[in-house]
Parts: sequence; structure tokens; C-alpha cells
Amino acid sequence: MQIIPDFVLPSTGGKTFQLSACNSKFILIYFYPKDNTPGCTTESQQFRDLHAEFEKLDCLVLGISRDSIKSHENFKSKFSFPFDLLSDADEQVCNLFGVIKQKMMYGKAVQGIERSTFLIDSNGKILTEWRGVKADGHAEAVLNHLKTLS
Repeated sequence: MQIIPDFVLPSTGGKTFQLSACNSKFILIYFYPKDNTPGCTTESQQFRDLHAEFEKLDCLVLGISRDSIKSHENFKSKFSFPFDLLSDADEQVCNLFGVIKQKMMYGKAVQGIERSTFLIDSNGKILTEWRGVKADGHAEAVLNHLKTLS
């Protein structure tokens, strides 16, 4: 399995997230296209609703998109997300994980984030990846998979 190089990104709450400084057994990173859009809201709300279950399994949940920290703060506050959102405006981490894809939006080709989730161990090794996922029900599927690893 692939090892992700260490990275640093700005985080909600005025913090900075650094992968190598994380001391959770598991790190769950879900990449999503845009704050406050229907699919991204559904997915994030479902991770929120199952957050306590992820915590019991010593799994840190993080959302990443290209939105600004200001946008993330509003999105997080509006829906009471108990986890941090990271801003990857320059696509540095998106490119590490290969989630920037050509997509069709209203008949036009655009570069955007393909909804993807990665389960990583404390050494940065990808244990499982889900690419091109459907938002609804995804958080529960990830949680069920995590339970098999714990």
C-alpha cells in the first residue's frame, strides 16, 4: 500500500494540521468538491452523525476541499461538524492523493475534486481507499469497514 508523504494544511479553528503530528490509530480523510452543496452536505452530515463511533475506534475524521478556511468555518458552524475541515486551495494534498479529475459541469469540462475517502494508519500508509463515491450512505460503509480492522 502507498505511503502518503507528510503534509501540512490550514484547518478550521485557527489550527494547522500536520499528518506526521497526528497520534490517532486511524486517520480518515474524505475529499469533497464544495462546501454547502447538496452531496457534500449530506456526506459531511453523515460523518457528523457517526462521529462518536469513529472516535471510539480511535479514528480522526477530516474533510478536505479547495474552499477557503472562511468558507469551511461557515460550513462547519452551520451544520455543527465535530471534526475539522482542511483547506487545500493550491491542490497540494489533492494531488498527493490523485483526486483532481476532469468532470462535466453543465456540459463543460472542468477540473474538480472527485469525491474520495482514504483510511490511513498512523504511519501515513493508505489502508483503504474509496474513489468516486456516492455521498449518501458512504460514511456508514466506511465505519463498517473500519470496524473490521479494529
